[in-house]
Formats: sequence, C-alpha cells, structure tokens
Amino acid sequence: MSARHLFLVAALGAALAGCATVPTGDSASGGAAASAFRAEDFAWSAASGRGSIDGRIAFNRGGQAFTCTGSVALTPYTPYTRARFQTLYGSTDRAAVPEAVVRTRTVENPSADYRSFVRSTTCENGRFEFPGLPDGAWFIISPVSAGGDRIVLMRRIVTRGGRVSVTL
Repeated sequence: MSARHLFLVAALGAALAGCATVPTGDSASGGAAASAFRAEDFAWSAASGRGSIDGRIAFNRGGQAFTCTGSVALTPYTPYTRARFQTLYGSTDRAAVPEAVVRTRTVENPSADYRSFVRSTTCENGRFEFPGLPDGAWFIISPVSAGGDRIVLMRRIVTRGGRVSVTL
C-alpha cells in the first residue's frame, strides 16, 4: 500500500473515531445510563445497621417559620435517585422547592417503583428520627408549610455507624 493510501486510511479512521458513541456516564458518575432503575442498586439500603438520623425542621423564609406538614421520607442515594432528584429539585445536595414546582417536573422512567426502599417517619413538633440505618448516603425529603403553599425540603446525608444530626 502506498503512503498516500495509508494516510487516507488513517484519516478515515480518525474521522470515524470522532463519530463513535462514547458513554456519557456510568453508575458512579451519574450519566444517562445511570438513571435507569436497578433494584440491586437499592439492596444495601434494606439492611439494618447502627446508624441513625436525628432530624429537626427549622426552615424560615421571608420571616416566616415553616413547620413539617406530613411524613418525612428517607430515600437511598443511588444512580437512579440521584438523576431523579437532580431533575425534581435542581440539586443532589440540598434544596427548598415549592411543591407545585416539583410536581410539574418530568423525570426519566417515572414508573420505576423504588418506594419499597423508601423509609418514612412522622414529624412531630418539628422533629423526626430514623433509627437502625446501614452505612450509606440518603436523601431526606420533608414537606413544610407556613400556612400557604407547601415547600419540599431535600437534603443529602451520609450515615456511618453512628447518630447523625441534621437540621432542614
């Protein structure tokens, strides 16, 4: 093969490589493939452990103190929930978003049923607790109100074999 042919083959190969599909993410980095629901990603959260979360609501906005208005949910941090919460709350760390806004947002794979892995507890006098947790990362979700429209508070927390205190 001549040098010209080798050059053309190499140039064509380079051009085709530029068109190759490259994965945009995996379960560790949170790309598109990571948003698929996989029950095995949640399995760790079903175990019991020595961790616990001691929480309280102390949210204020515009001079108004908000109180919890329902159950507090604890959702395992997984590639699926990370992508879902980024869409719903605009963050995977913490957020305070009007409930009406959250309800208008559309998530990928909305019918995935991860509810069996979500823990729930009541919020009384602005306090809540989640005992017996395995080590891992979680999302805490709590609706709050100051008499008007509800706001949903979200925060990511990590448990590691002991009591973690959190204020939303």
